[in-house]
Amino acid sequence: MSVFSGLPLVIEPAELASRLQAPELILVDLSPAARYAEGHLPGARWVDSKRTQWGQPPAPGLLPDKAQLETLFADLGHRPEAVYVVYDDEGGGWAGRFIWLLDVIGHPRYHFLNGGLQAWMGEGRTLSRDVPAPISGSVDLVLQDEPTASREYLQNRLGAADLAVWDARGPEEFRGEKLLSARGGHVPGAVNFEWTAGMDPQRGLRIRADMAEVLEGLGITKDKEVITHCQTHRRSGFTYVVAKALGYPRVRAYAGSWSEWGNLPDTPIEY
Repeated sequence: MSVFSGLPLVIEPAELASRLQAPELILVDLSPAARYAEGHLPGARWVDSKRTQWGQPPAPGLLPDKAQLETLFADLGHRPEAVYVVYDDEGGGWAGRFIWLLDVIGHPRYHFLNGGLQAWMGEGRTLSRDVPAPISGSVDLVLQDEPTASREYLQNRLGAADLAVWDARGPEEFRGEKLLSARGGHVPGAVNFEWTAGMDPQRGLRIRADMAEVLEGLGITKDKEVITHCQTHRRSGFTYVVAKALGYPRVRAYAGSWSEWGNLPDTPIEY
């Protein structure tokens, strides 16, 4: 049995610190390269966040293809018994997106480090500059559709009583005042709650302790399917994890996000 057995999706630095030597652990750092070089959690492997995305306009946030994902996970030494712990230096956008990738490849053994690097450093914990040795090998992945909402899926679900669209962008983007795509505004019926508002800056960017109540008040309730997005599904990586951590049974990421929706000429839009 793994030493991670019984831990929740979101774990604290102390819980990880006592398990850093576990043979099943694959510790993933999605901070910028320069930040990783300055010091990272001992044993962490750096993943360039660009490798988690398709990267092509107009919707760079779409899922990479199967071959790209197989290369990425082979480089990490992926194996069925692995337990991933994922973090970044920004509170969880990129880390949450990587959790979504793990859902896409059907690998259920993972944890999100609450507050990531900021929380770890805030407790004065050890950093390392050692880089783990490269791994060679290959993996064969089977991709799952359930974690992802395509543009067609979301558009077909609009207006459903059991749908909550969580827009993690800033209010100016939501209202169409700040344009990052050809068209501004938001998905009809979407609820705007900006991703960093879900973090507690007084607690090392950990998830706010009252997030369950906040979401309930916004009408993002557990009886609904939650589809979360932002511009490229980086910011909504954090909101995806928050909903999953709170026990929402139906959570999907709209990976195309506003870069896809807002660059199409005929998708419905509200302001």
